[in-house]
Amino acid sequence: MTLALGMGALTLCAFATVVLYGRELRRMAAFLRGRERRSNGRLSTEMPGPGFAALARAVNETLDDAEAERREAAAEQRQFQRDLASLSHDIRTPLMGAKGYVALAADEADGERRAHYLGAASTRLDDMEGLLDALFAYARATDPTAALDLRPTAVMPVLAAVLTGQFPAFEERGWEPEVRIADESLTVEADEEALARIFENLISNALRYGAAAPAITQKGRAITFANVVEDPAALDIDRLFERFYRADAARARSGAGLGLAVVASLAAAQGMEVAAALEGDELAITLIFPADDAALA
Repeated sequence: MTLALGMGALTLCAFATVVLYGRELRRMAAFLRGRERRSNGRLSTEMPGPGFAALARAVNETLDDAEAERREAAAEQRQFQRDLASLSHDIRTPLMGAKGYVALAADEADGERRAHYLGAASTRLDDMEGLLDALFAYARATDPTAALDLRPTAVMPVLAAVLTGQFPAFEERGWEPEVRIADESLTVEADEEALARIFENLISNALRYGAAAPAITQKGRAITFANVVEDPAALDIDRLFERFYRADAARARSGAGLGLAVVASLAAAQGMEVAAALEGDELAITLIFPADDAALA
């Protein structure tokens, strides 16, 4: 009889514990369901012992992480809106300039001056087209649904093709880039079109903002694009690959500040790394290809 009573007491005790646990879990669930999204309310527990306390801490840590992510996303959105407003101004400036020159040309009787005005309008429209192209390229580079065609790609023919396409720009400046290649046969896993875009943006960056012809050096599984810059103090190396970042000295020139952001996005999508260094007045941007797994096997 005593044993039976003891077993009954234990059963009742266990049942009471289950009831209390269930009640506490329901209370916690109700708190989470009713908690305002931006509330600072914290989950607490009324149950003794480490189990529920650990659960409450874990839930609060998750809530804190979610709130931090929300604030970060909100800050990113605000910055993006400011960047878009700045880009909108940059696009509107050449557009208004082009419209002004077209209006002047329409009222100009002298054929030579009319041609001058129309040429100036065309130049500003080209600047606006460049800004829009840069924005489109950035949108494509950061599109998470875009699939890259990664396959063994010979690097030097891609680089040579891009340099050939930029020859008129080098010739216009009287520059001859110094190209030093240690391994002509270097092959990496890459999307050829994306790799060409990386090279094109790095070379265009040197042409647009450099003060002298760039030096392009390949060593091992890395290629470095180095060039002298006019005002190294104006560069913030830590922000160089940020979207819409432009050094103070570069703001007077056309450009959206998206070229290096595209480089960083396309490099990351292909498992590559990109790094920048400033030594004196020389800016060096290095593209690092991932290790050759076949060679390591």
